Amino acid sequence: MSALTLYQIVALILLCAGLFGLTQRRSLVGMLISVELMLNGAGLSMVAAAQLTDFSAVLGQLGTLFVMGLAAAEATLVLAMIVVVARRFKSAKSSDITTLKE
Repeated sequence: MSALTLYQIVALILLCAGLFGLTQRRSLVGMLISVELMLNGAGLSMVAAAQLTDFSAVLGQLGTLFVMGLAAAEATLVLAMIVVVARRFKSAKSSDITTLKE
């Protein structure tokens, strides 16, 4: 089994763990962490493929930096939305939020 295959398996495990957490978590923060896991799996896959194949390593690293920047922006936006929802509904659990307009 090659090193690339091992990295891709780990990236797939991260992706599956994030997808499972996204569907099973009740809190909005838990869902955010699950999405971050999925994005980290994508970044790992990109870097591993770029480093261990004939593809340009620099482009793989730039792509991963783009994914990391996207994840940071997404986390900032979602955390701000969680704060607003928590103040409005007095809860950060997704099951307690049934309507956004009363």
